[in-house]
Amino acid sequence: MSGCQAVGGFGTWDYVVFGAMLLISAAIGVYYAFAGGGQKSSQEFLMGGRSMSALPVALSLTASFMSAVTVLGTPSEVYRFGARFSVFAITYALVVILSAEVFVPVFYRLGITSTYEYLELRFNKYLRLCGTVLFIILTILYTGIVIYAPALALNQVTGFDLWGAVVATGVVCTFYCTLGGLKAVVWTDVFQVGIMVAGFTSVIIRAVVVQGGIEPILNDSYHGGRLNFWDFNPDPLQRHTFWTIIVGGTFTWLGIYGINQSQVQRYIACKTLFQAKLSLYINLLGLWAILACAVLSGLAMYSIYKDCDPWTAKCVSAPDQLIPYLVLDILRDFPGVPGLFVASAYSGTLSTVSSSINALAAVTVEDLIKPYLTSPTEKKLSWISMGMSLFYGGVCIAMAALASLLGSLLQAALSIFGMVGGPLLGLFSLGILCPFANPVGAFVGLIGGFTASLWVGIGAQIYPPLPSTAMPLNLSTAGCNISTLSTENYWNVSLETQANERPVLADYWYSLSYLYFSTIGTLVTVAVGIVVSLSTGGLRQTVDRKFMLTKEDFLSNFSFLKPKQDEKIKVLNWKPFPVTDEGTDNPAFNHIEMDFTDNKEKVNGAHI
Repeated sequence: MSGCQAVGGFGTWDYVVFGAMLLISAAIGVYYAFAGGGQKSSQEFLMGGRSMSALPVALSLTASFMSAVTVLGTPSEVYRFGARFSVFAITYALVVILSAEVFVPVFYRLGITSTYEYLELRFNKYLRLCGTVLFIILTILYTGIVIYAPALALNQVTGFDLWGAVVATGVVCTFYCTLGGLKAVVWTDVFQVGIMVAGFTSVIIRAVVVQGGIEPILNDSYHGGRLNFWDFNPDPLQRHTFWTIIVGGTFTWLGIYGINQSQVQRYIACKTLFQAKLSLYINLLGLWAILACAVLSGLAMYSIYKDCDPWTAKCVSAPDQLIPYLVLDILRDFPGVPGLFVASAYSGTLSTVSSSINALAAVTVEDLIKPYLTSPTEKKLSWISMGMSLFYGGVCIAMAALASLLGSLLQAALSIFGMVGGPLLGLFSLGILCPFANPVGAFVGLIGGFTASLWVGIGAQIYPPLPSTAMPLNLSTAGCNISTLSTENYWNVSLETQANERPVLADYWYSLSYLYFSTIGTLVTVAVGIVVSLSTGGLRQTVDRKFMLTKEDFLSNFSFLKPKQDEKIKVLNWKPFPVTDEGTDNPAFNHIEMDFTDNKEKVNGAHI
């Protein structure tokens, strides 16, 4: 260990900064528990009374997916494999456009609380139950990883108490979710995005100062082969290439953004459809900003450690610990700043966990409890929702204890999402895009997709892909004055032993890039679903158009381009609360516009 620099520990000020972050989060929960007469109804508790505006919702969407997994995982990913991770910027754009134009209009129009209500409206209640159960299992697993992983990484580097941190984050989260409902979740997320950006910025600024400008950092990265943005190798076995990130990444993230209850619940809580779409587009800017921060931190870390890699030199025991190690190394003379970074990693955790708890409560109340209650009062439902939040908070802390037995972080999280999110995405796509999909087809498709993605996912866990598919770039320990085992021999030894015991499938099917798990699940579900639906009389059924994506959904984006004479009529006929027909999104583009399009269709003779 002689070569490792003695990095600073965690001082009093760092604990103060961290504690302040938890306290402010809790305070926001208390505020929303009592503001405006408190949480009178379950609608208010779970949906923020459908009165949110685009900006806080956008920041909240950004926060939940920029969990600690991103804060700790992405910089070390860039450090080890180079900046090709930044191709995700294109993926995020595709995902946001598809979510906003395909899924949001349908969900918003139906005014549902749980995304899985859609499955009952479009197919039947058994499929709704399948969706709900899958979602609950997925979210609890994921939340466990998200609570535990950062606690572990930070504990090993800073000596920050592991279980203290796990329980503290779990308890604070549960506290403000249970008291404040969706509004508290959204506003704490807004605060936490601020903290995350501050944490990243402090690291980047300090690294630039230490290295003497941004040029040396880019220069070192270039010479170390870290600026490898474009890798057009079509091989699906390579972990991250342009194609795996664009195709596989889009499917994986669509499962998260388009249909995952935690996300959908928030943009449905917006005042109007326009605000809901806007929140997604603003959130895209947030995703890009945080991705840029993470990639820059990774490059700065490479520049600082290019001659002495702390991971190979055994100063840290896992790649996730590299960025906390860097923070303590370069920021140890600034009291409170390492605390800020740890707070930013935990903000990521808090925001993800709180949205999960709120979403789990919503799904449980709407899908599993409400249908079986005879005439429940709003007060009662509100109390049940709070009880469920409390219950799931406890479950997630317990899950974190289980997660301590699981392996690597970023990949585990994304492969869980891929394996379960893929088939669910396929199920919703069938419902929204294929008018002939029927319940039988959807169910068989879901089973097929789920089987395929579980097969490849579990296979990949048992026989991990060979290191060559990940293509790690070289890390040097030449500048460290220690004698460590030469890494080349180490890889060769492990490659030989693995090659002997692996079945044939392992090097092809199981070695698929983890980003393709979701793609396989979605495509199998859709393909099987279409074939089975057509063979079981799917063309004979009639489906209400409001469950499908229609031409008007797309055209409504351009309503501001229509001639001005509509404006007067719109204002005259504007009703503050259009009660009559459910599903009018925005009083501003209301009945008139709809009639207007209908007449046009009749003139053309064909109803499309």
